Amino acid sequence: MSPRRKLGKRLFRSLLPIALTVVVAVVGALGYIVYCTSAPTKRPYLLTPESFQRISGRVLRVSDETWSNPDGTRARGWLLKGAEGAPAVILLHRYGADRSFMFNLGVKINETTNFTILWPDLRGHGMSPPVKRTSFGTREGEDLLAALDFLRNAKSDAKKKLVGDRFGVYGVELGAYAALKAARADSQIKVLVLDSIQREPNELLRDSVTKCLGVDIGPVQSLSRLATWISYFGNYDNTPACEFASALREQHVLLLSGADAGYLKESTASLQTCFANKANVEARTDLPLSGFSSPSATGEQGEAYDRIVIDFFDTYLR
Repeated sequence: MSPRRKLGKRLFRSLLPIALTVVVAVVGALGYIVYCTSAPTKRPYLLTPESFQRISGRVLRVSDETWSNPDGTRARGWLLKGAEGAPAVILLHRYGADRSFMFNLGVKINETTNFTILWPDLRGHGMSPPVKRTSFGTREGEDLLAALDFLRNAKSDAKKKLVGDRFGVYGVELGAYAALKAARADSQIKVLVLDSIQREPNELLRDSVTKCLGVDIGPVQSLSRLATWISYFGNYDNTPACEFASALREQHVLLLSGADAGYLKESTASLQTCFANKANVEARTDLPLSGFSSPSATGEQGEAYDRIVIDFFDTYLR
């Protein structure tokens, strides 16, 4: 063997452990990022039906329900029954939150309209979720369709059909994207209130990676998207929200956002141009607070935000 080939082999052998170490480190780092972003931090519920009753003194007949998703996994949510045959409103939280963030608003909608209210936990969210990982919108739209089927089969106290044939959905960020995706597939979703919706799931993923690492680095973001796509076995969907919006014709839509929503304020405002029937679309993207802050807001601003949402459902969902 020539001296050059011997030198090459020795160099290869000396560099191989370093290369393997780098590969393992990169794979490990990407694994951590995928875990960090797809399994948001869990925290105790801000409010439950039981704690609401203790604080307010009001008795609410809220039940904890479960049903099956299209992929065979389980879903769960709180159900507050309204008038027999009345419409229903489903409230979908943002990434990193849970159903308790929507509880106060749902109670107010029920008290004002007597609509049935359903608060689901999106997959990967809430305490001990039945599905451990979020899908950044890939599956959440289908999960919403399953929630609608659950409501269609729900019975009133008189054992009759609880909900009529009209549904409204309120969603923030990830919840808003899921609502828009489901509305394209189910014409009985008549009213949408979408707060601070991203242009596409990749925007939400990018923001999640940045928050996990504390920095926003282009190559890391690209590798993270690839690792996420691989971890979902190629079933990661990045369809733009604008594509879903362009397919809607009859739904009444309210777009909401504010300065506290960051980059989502601009993406929400730009979505208005995507709808085919713009006469049915209203936008208020200059609010003092958005759905990001409203669950913890008190006083006039919080009440004003809730009133905007309630009035829209009361006007167009009856």
